[in-house]
Amino acid sequence: MRRILLMLGCGMASAVVFAAGSHEGGHDAVKTGMVNSADIDRTIRVEAGDIWFDTKELQVSPGETIRFEVINTGQLEHEFVIGDAEAQQAHREMMQQMSGSHDAHGGHDMAEGEHGGSMQAVTVAPGETKELVWTAPQDVAQLEYACNIPGHYEVGMTGTIDLGA
Repeated sequence: MRRILLMLGCGMASAVVFAAGSHEGGHDAVKTGMVNSADIDRTIRVEAGDIWFDTKELQVSPGETIRFEVINTGQLEHEFVIGDAEAQQAHREMMQQMSGSHDAHGGHDMAEGEHGGSMQAVTVAPGETKELVWTAPQDVAQLEYACNIPGHYEVGMTGTIDLGA
């Protein structure tokens, strides 16, 4: 039954790269295609499997622009969402509520930039690779990255971004 619920939750996510302006946390994010590749400081590859990320902690400097390459080597759909603990919790709750009702296409039914208000995210289908370009905030010491598809975060699909601020 748990596996069925996990698979149902996986169908709730859409394959959209979300971009947002500033929020209280202070990060100005950009989405792939809107930033010159010369502005990207480095690329970090993150592998998502069933149900894990290959790294639990990332070191990023405030103001650094990172291109995340998120590779899904698993059999389930996964998210890679960047935000503070409070925003991640709110997004998890929203995803759990949506697991019981979704639109005809099985997606979030959200416009760009509405993913948890201002969090950066990609959803990656099994066997796919997605990119997310993100600029680290100046005034935050630590953020989380997570997969908030129901059940995934709870079994350890999360990690920290240490910003050394």
